Amino acid sequence: MTSPAATPSWSAPFDGDLSDDLALALQMADAADAVTMARFDAADLDVQLKADASHVTEADLATERAIRGILAAERPADGILGEEYGTSGDSARQWIIDPIDGTANYLKGIPMWTTLIALAIDGVPRVGVASQPALGRRWWAATGLGAWTNTPEGDPRRLAVSTVSTIAESSVSFQSIAQWDEVGRSEDLLRLSRAVWRDRGYGDTWPYMLLAEGRLEFVAEFGVKEYDIAALVPIVHEAGGRFSDIDGSDSIASRSSLATNSILHDDFLTLLSSPATTN
Repeated sequence: MTSPAATPSWSAPFDGDLSDDLALALQMADAADAVTMARFDAADLDVQLKADASHVTEADLATERAIRGILAAERPADGILGEEYGTSGDSARQWIIDPIDGTANYLKGIPMWTTLIALAIDGVPRVGVASQPALGRRWWAATGLGAWTNTPEGDPRRLAVSTVSTIAESSVSFQSIAQWDEVGRSEDLLRLSRAVWRDRGYGDTWPYMLLAEGRLEFVAEFGVKEYDIAALVPIVHEAGGRFSDIDGSDSIASRSSLATNSILHDDFLTLLSSPATTN
């Protein structure tokens, strides 16, 4: 499989047909939703601590197993990277799975959690599905096929990022103060908050989807793993946005992420790397 160092630009041309892969990702999301919702807010939910002191529930494990089972039947030659069961296979095509992004919310009965399913080809995320069944929401995309979300009326709506062109008019999500403080960038966060119109910490996956819907202009966080963000990349890109790490590189392996409406990406990079306020 292509190493992160050799990964081509995420905007590199791609002429493959991803329709079948996207349909399969949506099928896997349906299966995942059935598993997660069956145990959501259950009084007897089994919760354990992993070696890194993060929580894992029986639903995390069962959901990843369900997705892996479908892949074993439908894409046996593809590789898999999952949060709970690690890496299997060695292929230029790798499915990247976070069965429940937001386990802390899930185990507390808070409906802000997401199943994330991505397909990376030669290291580039090309298909992404983000499903929030407790809220009845789902977003999906594939390179060349656009980014979409469901609607109450039943007809999918195509996503497009905002056209806001100044930092001063921007609405941003920074995830948590602790994340920025832990990497020594709390001053950068403070400078960001002073430069924008509105700043909030909306949570894990949801702010990226708000950005893809044109409701935010900036989302950034630290400490993210590949399975936390791979599915988000094609959704943001196909909505017209830009996704990178905090330093502007095309990588899902550098433990940081920065998503914008594209227009302001370079301006935000400059703001975060320099004490001078940029508008």
